Amino acid sequence: MQISKWILSTAGAAMLAMAAGSLSAQAAEKLKIGTEGAYPPFNTITSDGKVVGFDIDIANALCAQMKVECEIVTQDWDGIIPALQAKKFDAIIASMSITEERKKQVAFTNKYYTTPLALVAPKDSDLTSADPAALAGKTVGAQASTTQADYAQNTYGKAGAEAKLYPTQEEAITDLTNGRLDAVISDKFVLVDWLKKASDGCCKLVGDVKGTETQAGIAVRLDDTALRDKLNAAIDAIVADGTYKKIQAKYFDFDIY
Repeated sequence: MQISKWILSTAGAAMLAMAAGSLSAQAAEKLKIGTEGAYPPFNTITSDGKVVGFDIDIANALCAQMKVECEIVTQDWDGIIPALQAKKFDAIIASMSITEERKKQVAFTNKYYTTPLALVAPKDSDLTSADPAALAGKTVGAQASTTQADYAQNTYGKAGAEAKLYPTQEEAITDLTNGRLDAVISDKFVLVDWLKKASDGCCKLVGDVKGTETQAGIAVRLDDTALRDKLNAAIDAIVADGTYKKIQAKYFDFDIY
């Protein structure tokens, strides 16, 4: 009787261990991706709460290549790096520019697209150049904690412009359309998409901001080199097999890689 109980107990323990191992394997096959959800066409939230955009399609393609399940988590931009460090998610795919300052906080993959900054203004504005001297006496909006915010403050600000920063890109655009800003500086591709789809003809592209071309990369925690390497391999694979071009064609009629 005692032997039968021992056999049952041992078998039960083995089954529990197998189940736990299975659950652990399942957990390991899920990759949590952090994004902002307020930066169309790269990442935005639809009226029914779905997160969509170029960044999201790239994330899903990379997860498919790596044979893991993607879970998308939204996070306000200002807190996105602290949330990664706190392990709220495993990687950031949110059009984050690779900068030396950010490299002190996160590890970046290779680029997954390249973009310059650009300037938009009301269509009747006298602005014809994005050069700093042209912005003297103007108020320029930008999203806070971004490369464009740095440029607005450190370059346009030194040239005599007032830099006004916003929690989201959308809030800066709203103030521009309502006449509270003279211009907005941002990622060129974001501005071009907005001008085509949602500006109602209010505004114009003044031009590219010279010398501001940056690369967007995927951010992971500094010690997570294994995940960074896997993501780099997956980026190379989707570029090589044409998946990247198919995704790009949904959003842009020009090469952004």
